[in-house]
Amino acid sequence: MATIFDLRDVSYSYVGKIDALKDITLKIERGEQVSIIGSNGSGKSTLLAILDALIYPSSGEFYAFENLITEDGFDSISDNEFRSYFRTKVGFVFQNSDVQLFSSTVYEEIAFGPLQLDLPPEEVKSRVKDVLEMMEIGKLRDRSPHTLSGGEKKKVSIATVLVNNPDVLLLDEPSAGLDPRTQLWLMELLQELGRAGKTIVTATHDLEIIDHISNRSIVMGEDHRIKIDRDSKSVLSDYELLLSSNLVHEHTHLHGKLVHEHMHAHGQAHQAHGHAHIGEQHNH
Repeated sequence: MATIFDLRDVSYSYVGKIDALKDITLKIERGEQVSIIGSNGSGKSTLLAILDALIYPSSGEFYAFENLITEDGFDSISDNEFRSYFRTKVGFVFQNSDVQLFSSTVYEEIAFGPLQLDLPPEEVKSRVKDVLEMMEIGKLRDRSPHTLSGGEKKKVSIATVLVNNPDVLLLDEPSAGLDPRTQLWLMELLQELGRAGKTIVTATHDLEIIDHISNRSIVMGEDHRIKIDRDSKSVLSDYELLLSSNLVHEHTHLHGKLVHEHMHAHGQAHQAHGHAHIGEQHNH
């Protein structure tokens, strides 16, 4: 398998002081579906930003497609060719869709990326048409992105990335704020892209989707280090790990793969209201 990303002892600190990542060593191979999970502030988004070469390690080395990525190297004139290669191969879907959307219509929004690649106009039209159909957003083509619902914006954001046909998709908290139907659509889309051989890396703290969109989970600790890196099923069934990573609280029960929360005060609350439940059974 070809290695897409290779991080060797990577650390990152904001303004040289605030640690966001510490001593991160990991490899992501072509065609893998990986979840990066951890509580807010654990470094998930920072790790994704490094994978997308939006920021560069404060220390350690980051290789993408077997090329060392540094601020100096990536920005030099001689690296322009690799920069173009990297930008067409790797697509990033931001958590906040408004960061990603700036054109006056959905059609222009999706066409923007291919136009930057100097593709012939007919090829651009054909790509935009295909992605509008695939994402089932054809009816939005003439709408202004800022008038769309949260779920529609998310679809358009993903379309602006997929239209370039990247090999690698990086997604930051993609299910945040989505209604259940759009969330299901997103899971099915990521499964389909995975089957098509795309490499997909998703930063999330939504435990309900992890098993559906990844077979490997990297758990970030609150100390900004990798706590564990193993298959998603065993991560999701490791209650102590999830508890110590602040991904669940102690009144959370894991039922199979899904996480359910129960009010332990349920019985007492009812009794207090004069509705005593005699012999009430909880099937955990």
